[in-house]
Amino acid sequence: MSGEYRSRVERKQAAKQTKQKKAKTKRGRSWLKTIAIAILLMMVLGAIGGIATFAYFVKDAPPLDEAKIKDPLSSVLYDMNGKQVAELGGYKRTYISYKDVPKVLEDAVLATEDARFYEHHGIDVVRLAGAVLANIKEGFGAEGGSTITQQVVKMTFLSSEKTLKRKAQEAWLALQLEQKYSKHEILEMYLNKIYYSDGIYGVARAAEYYFGKTDLKKLTLPEAALLAGMPQSPNRYNPYDHPEAAKKRRDTVLSLMAKHGFISQEEAEKAKQVPIQSMLAERKKSQSSVPYDAFIDEVIKEVTDKANVNVFEDGLKIYTTLDQNVQTYVEKLLNSDKYFTNKKDLQSGIAVVDTKTGAIRALGGGRHRDNIEFGFNYAIQPVGQPGSTIKPILDYGPAIEYLKWSTAHILVDEPYTYSDGTPIRNAGGKYAGPVTLRKALTWSYNIPALKTYQAVGKERAMEFANRLGMGFDEVYEPYAIGGVSRYVSVLQMAGAYTAFGNNGVYTKPYAVTKIVFPDGTEMDLQPKPKRVMHDYTAYMITDVLKSVIRSGTGQLANVPGLELAGKTGTTNYGKDGAKFGLDRDDVPDSWIVGYTPNYTAAIWVGFSKRSSTAKLDKYEQKIPKYLLRDIMSHIDDGSGEFKQPDSVVKLPIKKGTNPPKLAGKYTPESEITYELFVRGTEPTETANDVPEELPAVKGLTAVYDQAANAISVSWSYDEQTDETIFEVRVKDGQGQTNTITTKDRSITISNPTPGWTYTIAVYAKDGERMSKPAIASVHVPGGEDQTPVPQQPGDDSQGSGGQNGGTDQGNSGNNGNENGQGNNNEQNGGASGGQENGNSGGANQNNGQTDGTNNQGTNNSGQTNGTNGGTGANSGTPPVSPPLKNGSGAGLGTRP
Repeated sequence: MSGEYRSRVERKQAAKQTKQKKAKTKRGRSWLKTIAIAILLMMVLGAIGGIATFAYFVKDAPPLDEAKIKDPLSSVLYDMNGKQVAELGGYKRTYISYKDVPKVLEDAVLATEDARFYEHHGIDVVRLAGAVLANIKEGFGAEGGSTITQQVVKMTFLSSEKTLKRKAQEAWLALQLEQKYSKHEILEMYLNKIYYSDGIYGVARAAEYYFGKTDLKKLTLPEAALLAGMPQSPNRYNPYDHPEAAKKRRDTVLSLMAKHGFISQEEAEKAKQVPIQSMLAERKKSQSSVPYDAFIDEVIKEVTDKANVNVFEDGLKIYTTLDQNVQTYVEKLLNSDKYFTNKKDLQSGIAVVDTKTGAIRALGGGRHRDNIEFGFNYAIQPVGQPGSTIKPILDYGPAIEYLKWSTAHILVDEPYTYSDGTPIRNAGGKYAGPVTLRKALTWSYNIPALKTYQAVGKERAMEFANRLGMGFDEVYEPYAIGGVSRYVSVLQMAGAYTAFGNNGVYTKPYAVTKIVFPDGTEMDLQPKPKRVMHDYTAYMITDVLKSVIRSGTGQLANVPGLELAGKTGTTNYGKDGAKFGLDRDDVPDSWIVGYTPNYTAAIWVGFSKRSSTAKLDKYEQKIPKYLLRDIMSHIDDGSGEFKQPDSVVKLPIKKGTNPPKLAGKYTPESEITYELFVRGTEPTETANDVPEELPAVKGLTAVYDQAANAISVSWSYDEQTDETIFEVRVKDGQGQTNTITTKDRSITISNPTPGWTYTIAVYAKDGERMSKPAIASVHVPGGEDQTPVPQQPGDDSQGSGGQNGGTDQGNSGNNGNENGQGNNNEQNGGASGGQENGNSGGANQNNGQTDGTNNQGTNNSGQTNGTNGGTGANSGTPPVSPPLKNGSGAGLGTRP
């Protein structure tokens, strides 16, 4: 029974569980069905929404105008004031039809741009899906899925902005284009529209320009691959300017051709072995009527690089930063013989940039470019090593930025080597010993520059320089003094220095503010400013570079009244000089970069070719300085100033102190220099200097004029400055002293008392500094003094031409005793001495002592020692009164 019971119970439970499972299964299926319906509904709604959005985007698409496909539209350029400067377009083109295109070129283009060109109908869904995945992973715009048809549409009708609206219009017009034209016609349009740098449009013109081939059928595989790869970034892959990048891009195209089966892997590898230089024809220079072509060359590069448009065909309005006044003056200077010699291949490049904004105001692309269209541009293309102009960028700027060095920081200029033991020397081979950072940069010493670079470290030095647009991949110790392996451009150097003049804010130099497309849409091309250093770094470097122009290596560029900072630089051939029969110290390049609060100008003078004559003599090395002076004098009105930020402290420093010490109260002005410190790092210790004694006055004379009843006192002083004053102390016959202060070298004592002897002491003073006194006496005849004074014991009469000396001693207060003691030596052998006792009611200061040498006081006593030079002994003047009959004490009795 129990077994049956368990079986019935178990059967009921089993039945119950089965019902529950069926209910759950039914409910699960219901949920899945609901989810599926919801997903389907969302897909339908998404499709409807997508179609609606697509329709909304394409409703404003421009019409498929055949005239625009066949006839290019010229672009208009405007200067900084909105005035039309030039119109670009209408240049001769070598138009080709599809039948002129060799298969090797077609295969190269298809492999690079659109391998499924003959399989799609204007939009490659497979490629588009790959691009969408890339954009999801890396962000919108990471990869394009445009076909050749879409590129033709974009180049002809649309702007290059990466928006969904523009992509939708591009796809819509591509579908229409495929309906109206054959694949061969579309490929023909594409090959005739492509831009190939240097103002070259169309593959036929490019083949002629780069390879000297007018028949496309003669193109080789590596040549075709180069032409197919350039359109992605024409200026970057220009084989004349960037052969390494051009080779890398060409080899990528060859690999793509092998990947898609157009050529074999062996053919690809063989073609990759062909050197780029061996493929190229000599660079051509054609006629041009375009004004300011050096500046417009930069405009074209910026527009094509940033907007990927054709400035010669796309009907653009291009608004630039050009200042026609500055541009005209720069070109005039370059083409004149005012400073340039007629040395073979001598060239120059100039870039003028707005210091605050980075806007390019003028570009001097070279000398005598009047008949050259877009030739080598010495303003924007790399021309040489920067020399010492790199020192603020790679050495001293980073030292202030990261180490907070002051301009008073001491560096020792001494025999030194690079880390590998190679000696380094200054120009001229001399050493200056301990110098401040200011002096080291002002006079461009090499050893302190290298030591500064080493103290900063190459990683931080490179980081700082690259924030200023230098683009270094690596830096080494020789870079510290300008020995860079990678050449720099004039525009690049001008841009770097603007950051010093703009409080540490850098804006990459630019020539184009915006472009307006034919449909009215605008594209802003102005780069964003970036803070690249602290304001204290910018200001302190600027202050030192002002010293370079005012008192250092750049003095020839100085413009009085203009706040101009700058740095000079030269390069030498080194061991490479032997290749051209030149010495290692011969100079191929001379630089200067200067800036005011308004403008920054970089100037290079050098040679277009290296040869046995390609060396700058002493005068030619100065040409950049003369050019900078002329340009700044012409364009800058002197407005604006480099304002010292709160982060910088300017202090008087005792010269030669290490570490720097503050100048003391008695530090001579000649020993004081004013230096800059990052706030919080300024010195606190003061130099312990004592007042320096000034030289005494010379030729002191005191003469009584009986007719005028006055004493005339005069003297000379060779050391007088604007701060010099003279203190004249006149003691009368009763021992009273009056003090007169004057800047003159003479005084007059009116109505002296007859019978009195007046003693005059003259001191030179300059602030706290004071000289020893010069003393002279003069006797006024008449009065009681004519009565002989009884001699005291020990008195001797004064002989002719003798010297009288006396000492007055008195206690200050109401009952001061005055004792006069004379100790006289007569030059002619006579001697007299006397002592006089009396009461003096003259009040004295608490303490004071005056003698011909020292001022010294003791409490409650006054002592005056005076030496009377007499008639002819000290003063060197003839007697002005009869000789004194006794030794009168000649003291001043006043406090010092």
